[in-house]
Formats: sequence, structure tokens, C-alpha cells
Amino acid sequence: MRLNVAALRTSGGSGRAARPEGTAPEDSGAPRPDETMQLRALRPSGASSDSGRPTGARRRGKRRRAAAQLTALARPTGPAGRALAPLARRLAPLAAVLAPYARKLKPAYPRPGRTGWRRWLPSWRQWLGGALGAMGLTGVFLVVAYAATDIPQNLNSYATQQDNVYFWSDGTPMARTGWVQRQAMPLKDIPPNVRWAVLAAENETFYTDPGISLKGITRALWRTLGRGDTEGGSTITQQYVKNVYLNQDRTLTRKLTEAMIALKLDNAMSKDEILEGYLNTSWFGRGTYGIQRAAQAYYGKDVGELSTSEAAFLASLLKGAGLYDPTLSKANHDRAVERWNWILDRMVKIGKLSPQERATYTAFPEPLESNPLYDTGQQSDYLVELAAQYAKKAAHLSDKDFDLGGYQIYTTFDRAREDTLTEAVTAAREKAQADEPDLAKTAHYGAASVAADGRILAVYGGPDHRKQGFNESNATTVPAGSAFQPFVYAAGLQHGVVKKRDVPRSQIGPDTVYDGDDGVPVTTPEGPYWDRSGRKVAAHNDDGKDWGKITLREALAHSVNTPFMQLGMDTGLDKVKQTAVACGLLASSMGPQVPALSTGSSTPSAIRMASGYATFAADGMHTEPYSVRRITRNGSAVPLDAPASSRAVDARVARQVTDALADSFALAHPGAAPQGTRPAGKPGTTENDTAAWYAGTVGPVSTAVVVYRMDLAESLEPLPLKGLAGTPAHSVPYTIWSGAMAPLG
Repeated sequence: MRLNVAALRTSGGSGRAARPEGTAPEDSGAPRPDETMQLRALRPSGASSDSGRPTGARRRGKRRRAAAQLTALARPTGPAGRALAPLARRLAPLAAVLAPYARKLKPAYPRPGRTGWRRWLPSWRQWLGGALGAMGLTGVFLVVAYAATDIPQNLNSYATQQDNVYFWSDGTPMARTGWVQRQAMPLKDIPPNVRWAVLAAENETFYTDPGISLKGITRALWRTLGRGDTEGGSTITQQYVKNVYLNQDRTLTRKLTEAMIALKLDNAMSKDEILEGYLNTSWFGRGTYGIQRAAQAYYGKDVGELSTSEAAFLASLLKGAGLYDPTLSKANHDRAVERWNWILDRMVKIGKLSPQERATYTAFPEPLESNPLYDTGQQSDYLVELAAQYAKKAAHLSDKDFDLGGYQIYTTFDRAREDTLTEAVTAAREKAQADEPDLAKTAHYGAASVAADGRILAVYGGPDHRKQGFNESNATTVPAGSAFQPFVYAAGLQHGVVKKRDVPRSQIGPDTVYDGDDGVPVTTPEGPYWDRSGRKVAAHNDDGKDWGKITLREALAHSVNTPFMQLGMDTGLDKVKQTAVACGLLASSMGPQVPALSTGSSTPSAIRMASGYATFAADGMHTEPYSVRRITRNGSAVPLDAPASSRAVDARVARQVTDALADSFALAHPGAAPQGTRPAGKPGTTENDTAAWYAGTVGPVSTAVVVYRMDLAESLEPLPLKGLAGTPAHSVPYTIWSGAMAPLG
């Protein structure tokens, strides 16, 4: 059988019309298929052009295409492109190698070639890719979080807050106060056995870990995500960060921040510095922060005196004092004993306690039933109040700074004098309650002792600061009465008097004579003094007694009122006020500038009255009363303003006043003072019997005592004493004064 090619050319079976003669053939430059009889197989659409090539060749082709694509991307198309072009060219070969593997990791769902649920099950390559991707993203996140986290500059003020410690004048502790009880202790003062008891309980790898515990954080995250709460697992570094930089919120955000700061802090601080900070800021219950206050609150001793057994118990409190303070409940006691044993065993395990020593700790170290730091005593509360007010003023401390604590306040209070004064007032109070129970319910006693150099040595502020918050020794409540006469006397001696208009002042002396009769009208250089109601003002003596002509020294010694009311007018009430303030009385406590000013209408406190009399004992030099002599903060001195000192009256005048006061004491209490001594003092009574005073000096110390009645539930107006203060011969204020000043001399 032969194939007629010519017939096929002209046949219509080819599906093509015959070309007319003379026309040019199509594609004359290339042979047509029907002329060569070549048979071509048609590829399905989209098939690879190299499908017929060997497998290796196909892989090389794919790599070349990937490299070509990355090279094309590396061609600069702008400033950014030009900058990245060198990097892209370097990565092109690597991309060519990784491209096939990356395509295999690309998820394809549903998976081809699988049926049923297996279509949705990732391959091992996809699992591996997902895990590596998650790890990579987590790593990037942690790196970014670490870089973005800074150690806060401001500490958590509450976490670093300490209590303030007050000392008696002899340097012994008097009281501790503050919102929290904390006193920072250098690590060198914390014994190793105490440190390792804490480390064994909380973080035995502290000195080798990076500041965080991956195992603990993982456990905390697992519990938080699985159970909806948070779990511990923190290192000591993390706990310290939480104490001083963060809050106590139990959230994942805070936990992450805590971990990042802990990592940075571990690189910025030494381990010893972190441990010291942790031991000084951790809460141990009973209102205490820091290991030093915990030792005092639970065992009444300093941290340096703790035994290993006691240290192990205190370490258990870090787990939660509310659960491990054995004095709170039997369950707490059982938990405390169990954890105490566990901590001691841990100390053996980590090589910080020998088995032989551990065997000696068989009895649980029972702590004190209550915190002895709160037992400051009734009177010490008043002393602390005075000292705190003065400390803030003299050291220029704001309330906020002072409340952050850490201050050691060395006061001027003399412990022996304070005890003696308190005993004297307490005895008088108890006697009143026995003799006059109704009157005693509204009785008030204030007293203070001040040295000639301004030191406040002792005060009596009240029966109990928890029941009566205000300080009786510092209250400007009742008039001074005739106890004010020495200031009028000093003003006249210092400034002289004017008896007639347009006549210069003339000097007077102790022997200057005045009219001592009762009811003598008060005069001015212009004539009689009239009050606002249009009546002449007259002075009156106690019991209406007439004394006739009397010298000023005798008038002061016998407490005669009328000469001093007139002396005040002759001297000038402005001069009287000026002298009294210069001697130590507050201007705000001074009465109106009317004749009654000279008879004691002013209302000084016991502290200020004692300070005024002390000025006379100091030869006329007045030093403002002060209660703090030195302040330190964690061992460093705090600058303190010195109390103001100035001359109030001439030394001659001061001695003349003291001589008259010595006469007064000798006349009223002959034989009371030992031979060779010279106490100087006088009583003070008011016209309406609302207050009774005694103020006087023995050597360089002055004491003032006031007794009055006031029903604080009804009114702030003083009530009549009705004999509560005793008789002039046996007055309660003098009894307290003499008891506080004993021995006289």
C-alpha cells in the first residue's frame, strides 16, 4: 500500500482549501508539518516544560528560578531597594537551596492524597515547621520584651517604707512608729544561718540562677492557663522585683514584666545586694517588714541574736504569715511546725547545716504571743507626737517623706524625769478619783519640765493617748492667772514705766512701792481706765484682802494682784506682751491688750509656761523649747535646724525675778528645800476658779503644772474646780510639781 502524497495535498480532507496557483506559500522559509510528516504530542495545559527532564535537572531548574526571582527582587527600584540589594544578592544562593523545602512545609488543606479525617492531620514536616516557627516567634518576642523593659527608677514607696525609731536622751529605745514596721539592715549584720534558712526555704539556687526560674515560670503559666489562677515559682530576685518595683496583682502581664526586670536586675546588681534588699522588704506578718523587725516582733531580739531554729521559723513566714503564725490558730501551729522541720532538713540537704546540729533542733521555737513593738506605753505616745512634730519642722521633712520612715529620732526626754512626773500626776489623779469621783470625771492635768537651754525633759500629756488624743502639756486651754505675774514684773523692770502724760519713762526696781489694796481703780497717764460698758476698771486680790503699800518684790512673793494690774498699765500692755513672748509664751496664746492681761488672761501651755520660767533661770536668755537633739536616717545624719536663742531680758532683770520667786517659794513652803538650795516658784490662780497652776525652777530645770476641769463631751469652756485642786497651803499642782522636781535641790 502506497501513500499518495500529491493526492493529500489537493484533497479537502486536510481541512484546508487548495492554494491557487501563483500565490506565495505560507511560511515559505520553514517546512510545514504536512511536508515532513512530523507527529507532535500535545502537552496538557499548565504542564511543566521540563517534565520530561530527569529529576535532578528539574531540581536544578527550580533552584535557578528561585535564585533568579530573588535576584530580580534585589534589583534596586528605589532608595530602600538599593540599600537591600547587596543583602538580597548574598541570600540568593541560600534561598535557592531552601525554596524546595519551604514549599514542602507549606500547609495544603485538605491534604491531597488523603481521605477522611486524615486529610486534616498535618504532616510531620508541618508539625516541625509550626514548632520551629512558634519557638522563633517566642524568641523574637522575648528579645524585644527584654530590650523594651527598663528597671524602674522609682521604688514602690510602700515596699521600702520603714518605721521611725525614737530614743530617750540616754540613747536607749523609747518607741517605734510608722505605717509599717521595718528597719533596713546591712547584709553583713544578718548572720549566714539566717540567710541560708531563707534561701533553703525560698530559692536554694539563688547564687547560681540567672534571676528567673524557667521551670517555675512554666509551672505558673500552666496553672494560670489551665485553672484560671496564678502560681508561684518565683526566684528571690523575682520576689524582690515584685516587692520594690511592681504591685501584687496576680496577672500574666505582671508576671512577664517581673521576669524581664529580674533578668536585667540580676545583671545590674550583685547577688548580695539583691538578697539584702529582699530580706529588708519582705512581709513577715504582725505588721512587720524586713527580717530585723520580724526578729523583734516574734522573739523580742535583733536579727543578729537569732538561732538557726528561730531563723527557720521566720523563713517559713515568707510562705504566708497568715497561714504560718502559730499564735493565730492550732492549724497554723501545725503548719508552722511542719514547714519549720522541712526548712531545717533542706538546710542539711544543701550543705548549710550539719546533720549533727540538725538533730539538736527537736523543739519548735515558740514565738512571743504578741508583737512587743506595739507596747509603747501610754505616755510615750504623747512624747512621740511632740518629737515627730518638732522633727518634721526642724529637719524640713514633709509628712510624706517622714512617713516613709527609716529615721532614728534622738529626743531630749529624760526617762527618769518622765517616770517621776508621770507617777506624781497619776497619784494625784487617783486621789481625786477616790475623794471626788464626780469632779474627777472632768479633771485634766498637764505638766512639763524644760531645761534652761530649751530641752523638753518630760511631759504629762494625759491618761491614755488612745482615749485622749490631745496633749495636755501642749494645750493652750485655760488662763495662767497669777502665774503670769513674773512676766509683768520683768517687763516693768526691763522697760520702765510712764505714770504721767508726756513724761519720759522712769526705771523701777524690786523695792518700788505700789498700792496693794483690793479694789484699787486702774489708771492711765490720762486718768482712770474705763471699760466698754462705761465702768471704771478695778483690780481685786484673792479673798479681797488689802495689802496696803507693798513693794513689787513683796507683791510677787505674796501673789498680790492689784500692784501688777497697775504695773502693766504703767509699763504698757504692749511691752508686757512683748516681754512675755520674748520669754517663751506664744503670741497666739496672749490675751487681749486690756488691764486683765496683767492678771493672767493669756492661755499658755504647760510647756510654754515652763519655758518662760526657764528663761529667768538662764539669766534672761531664752531658747525655744525643743524635743529632738539629733536625727539620722539609716545611719546618716539629717540636717537639723538649731533651736532659736535670743535675749529676752537683761540678766539683772532675770535675777531680780528669780529672787522674788525664791521668796515666794520660801514663804509658802518653809523648810521644804534642803539646806543650801534655792527653789524659785509660785502658784497661779484665776479669778473665776477655772484653773490652778504651779510653776517654778530648781537649778537649771523649770516645771509647770496645771489642773482644770472641762467636760469635752459638752463644751470646751473650763468649769469651776470646786476644791479639786486643793487649798492654797496644800495645792494639787504644787504637790505634783514638788514630786516631779524631787529632790528639791
